[in-house]
Amino acid sequence: MIHSRVHVSDLREHVGRTVSVCGWVNALRLQSKMQFVIVRDSTGMAQVTHKRDGGPLEAQLEALTPESAVRITGRVVDAAQVKLGGLEIVPEQVEVLNPAATPLPIDEHTGLEQRLDWRFLDVRRRPATQLMFAVQTTLEQGMREYAYAQGATEMHTPKLMGTASESGAEVFKLGYFDRSAYLAQSPQFYKQMAISAGIDKVFEIGPVFRAEPSFTSRHATEFTGVDVELAWIDGVEDVMAFEEHMLAYAIAKVADAHGEAITAYFGVEVTVPTTPFPRVTMAEAHEILRRGGWDPAGIKEDLDPEGERSISAHIKEATGHEFVFITHYPVGIRPFYHMRPADDPSVTLSFDLLWNGLEVTTGAQREHRYDVLLKQAAEKGMSPAPLQDYLNAFRYGCPPHGGLGMGLGRVLMVMLGLDSIREATFLFRGPNRLTP
Repeated sequence: MIHSRVHVSDLREHVGRTVSVCGWVNALRLQSKMQFVIVRDSTGMAQVTHKRDGGPLEAQLEALTPESAVRITGRVVDAAQVKLGGLEIVPEQVEVLNPAATPLPIDEHTGLEQRLDWRFLDVRRRPATQLMFAVQTTLEQGMREYAYAQGATEMHTPKLMGTASESGAEVFKLGYFDRSAYLAQSPQFYKQMAISAGIDKVFEIGPVFRAEPSFTSRHATEFTGVDVELAWIDGVEDVMAFEEHMLAYAIAKVADAHGEAITAYFGVEVTVPTTPFPRVTMAEAHEILRRGGWDPAGIKEDLDPEGERSISAHIKEATGHEFVFITHYPVGIRPFYHMRPADDPSVTLSFDLLWNGLEVTTGAQREHRYDVLLKQAAEKGMSPAPLQDYLNAFRYGCPPHGGLGMGLGRVLMVMLGLDSIREATFLFRGPNRLTP
């Protein structure tokens, strides 16, 4: 008789019945009179209890290895002494679907780099990591729901480009038939093209490639970007308002669905932010930091990571808020397509969003006037020829617009209190890692 599969989390509803549980052998305790097997599926763990009787079941249980994939059919019994849900399964049939080789290449003491070599096993054995992917799914769902409700269109832009975007720095070059192509380091230009195509609000959640030889805890060479572009805006404030409401909506969804589990597994509280988020200009940020004794080594215009952490700590103390927009970055450290205010052309109508000291977003109002774009590109020493496809989008009536790019892994890092973006990604890609 075939018994349909029951998830471990639903066993309580089947006390007294015979069911099948499919999962992995989490642990074996093989004693002289009893055999205990802990079986784990994606919903939890259950204890299988068998009294030795010299029969075929005893031999099958004795031969099991940790992490083997099994189907165990047996009767669900109330057992108050069992820590795992006060239940146990008395087995009637054991089926090894795929035995695991021994010994396992990783255990709970293995360091992160080696765990990443065996990421499928690492994720399988760590319920916290599985929870992280459930959180990521809910977070993306929340961001999509908000964007859809605002009338945004989800786009899928090319990741192969014929010319190096922006300044040509930080792009991966690859062979493309008889010529070279580049991996897109941002969907920026394509989002703007969609705006010029008459699509009022555009968003995309997709891969982004950066050829940065950075070995920090927050950099990756391939990551998932959440990109938004909005047409007919009155100013950069419209872009910041869209982002803060989108994040507040998505974080509320995560708190509702996973708040308790996140606290249990990661020891952090998910706080739903209030809107609006605080806003501080770069000039004000420098002033605040200098008063606190911050002396950036060689950095005059930007904030270094220490500066970002310090300004976040100051804002949190002053307002109780975990988020802060840093606005009006100097022209020298922003791309040519960021708009400059008429009353102060030394700064850009741009922003970064910091969450608990980590930059999670960069955004701006874009320059939509063709002649101004040409002038600003020339100021940056850029030739218009490779930019022609991009510039063409502004020659025939492109509306005022602005947008943002957010790193999904960084958002998860801060939300769950992770030490490294390596842990906030399924299969991390960095300067020294192209496998598995």
